[in-house]
Amino acid sequence: MRVTVTGAFGNLGQPVLEQLILEGHQVRAFDLDTRANRKAARRYGRDIEVVWGNLTSDEDVRRAVENQEAVVHLAFVLPYLSATGVSSEAEPRWARSINVGGTRRLLNAMRAMPQPARILFTSSLHVYGQTREKSPYRRVDDPLSPTDHYSHHKIICETLVRRSGLRWTIFRLAASLPTRLILDKAMFKVPLDTRIEFVHHSDIARAVANALDNEAAWGHIWNIGGGRECQLLQGDLVRSVLGAIGVGMLPEQAFGGEPFPTDWLDTAESQRALRFQYHTLQDYLKDLSVRLRPIRPLLRIASPLIRAYLLYVSIGMRLS
Repeated sequence: MRVTVTGAFGNLGQPVLEQLILEGHQVRAFDLDTRANRKAARRYGRDIEVVWGNLTSDEDVRRAVENQEAVVHLAFVLPYLSATGVSSEAEPRWARSINVGGTRRLLNAMRAMPQPARILFTSSLHVYGQTREKSPYRRVDDPLSPTDHYSHHKIICETLVRRSGLRWTIFRLAASLPTRLILDKAMFKVPLDTRIEFVHHSDIARAVANALDNEAAWGHIWNIGGGRECQLLQGDLVRSVLGAIGVGMLPEQAFGGEPFPTDWLDTAESQRALRFQYHTLQDYLKDLSVRLRPIRPLLRIASPLIRAYLLYVSIGMRLS
């Protein structure tokens, strides 16, 4: 199948590219023309076609989807760890122009095609809002309750996709962590007793690939999480990651107390349809350990400084 992936060189985009290539799809990567993205693109050589551009440009988007059969729409400005370097919460109007405006532009370009492509849109579990006082598990028919600009944009885009007249499917993703050494400062906003579900990026990529050729996957919204073995508390997740890095767990006082929009997901139906759950948090920690092996001696020396820095960052995050 001829498939375009937007946000192709991000933390999630690259695993998706690799899975689609592995399964024999003709892949077109669409992303911003940056030094980091060009470096990432060189890894794939002739296995992919690259279209550089921006979701704010009609012409760029038209070139991205031209003659394609499917579009996997990953590109989105995030609250934290955004590839643009700017948070959706710090610059909401600008973020909306990309998140909502870009999605609308993408759908318009697809509708204008002689044979319109189908769209797989990645949403987020954040659309369920703060559900700490509710019993798990979150289902796709639960009410939506945006708590920030990011989740509001996701909900708007879900509606645009469902009303587009195109063949569509929507994935609401659980928490997926990068294997690069990036510590998301948002972790300090999340109370340690918060329910959180991890999903390995390889499992998301497998779900995407499995959906493309599965007609039963289309016209539905799916929760994409790691399953029961990946459902834990935020404190357990943070302790595992900081332990793998060699920093060790931080004091409880470093973490926030306000409810945070994350929870465990009901993935029974999505797993039956898409057969994607193969990894756990332990697999991620092994991946992380391999990535960190070349700098492990340096990390041992620097761990007190990293720890002090994280404690400093935690103060600012809890006060923000």
